[in-house]
Amino acid sequence: MRTRFAPSPTGPLHLGHAFAALTAFERAGDGEMLLRIEDIDSARSRPEWEAQIYDDLAWLGLDWPRPVLRQSDRLAAYRDALDRLGAMGLTYPCRCRRADIRAALSAPQAGAPVIGPDGLVYPGTCRGRSLAEAGPEDAIRLDMARALDRLGPALPAFTETGPAHAGRHVLEAQALIGTVGDVVLARRDLGTSYHLAVVVDDAFQEIGEVTRGEDLFEATPIHVLLQALLGLPTPAYHHHRLILDETGRRLAKRDDARAIAAYRAEGASPADIRRMVGL
Repeated sequence: MRTRFAPSPTGPLHLGHAFAALTAFERAGDGEMLLRIEDIDSARSRPEWEAQIYDDLAWLGLDWPRPVLRQSDRLAAYRDALDRLGAMGLTYPCRCRRADIRAALSAPQAGAPVIGPDGLVYPGTCRGRSLAEAGPEDAIRLDMARALDRLGPALPAFTETGPAHAGRHVLEAQALIGTVGDVVLARRDLGTSYHLAVVVDDAFQEIGEVTRGEDLFEATPIHVLLQALLGLPTPAYHHHRLILDETGRRLAKRDDARAIAAYRAEGASPADIRRMVGL
């Protein structure tokens, strides 16, 4: 078993991160839990937050193989994957901003907007533009319908072992078109996206089980689709429960009061953290 914990160094780790890291470590058993630093968002990533990640995880009693993979060192690999999808005729440049998408979807003839794993499902305004037209202000999107046509009627599947969605899940073309749509594979400011980077890195690191929060379950069909298109293996998935605040919302990095470092400063022990997250 090889799994991974993949935080972004954009703020302090909180109780939700502690639960995710401890869950991945325990599911690895006698195998390996890799630590991956997902720092492609250079505008928000900070070296001090990365150092805090290492410190907090070590304090919790976790260990991981070195060196640690950092996504900022992998931009060439993401570009190669993007170029391969482009060579298949499956991508196109998109100049639309969020305001443009909201305006297009609010038109009377558009019907009720659908919200998918990436937010509002893209209405296809730029679909049909050639990659030759792409400029520095363009994002790159996947043409979902073309991608599904390329795979044919026998769509891939994945195995889920998490408590909320356990079982075998076969991708559904209509669901991908209607509730996911033409997702962004490369943001204009990053050159890649979470979806593309995570697929490329999971294959590169030979991850056997992806362990992450259940809020990412709806994004899994995107990742399995990309794996099939790129000829990459599909790991098993385990989407665990989330740690919520008193209002029922999942914790975010703005919840500094629930940061692991804050509890440490107040004298909490690693065992206290485990009890707080129900382990």
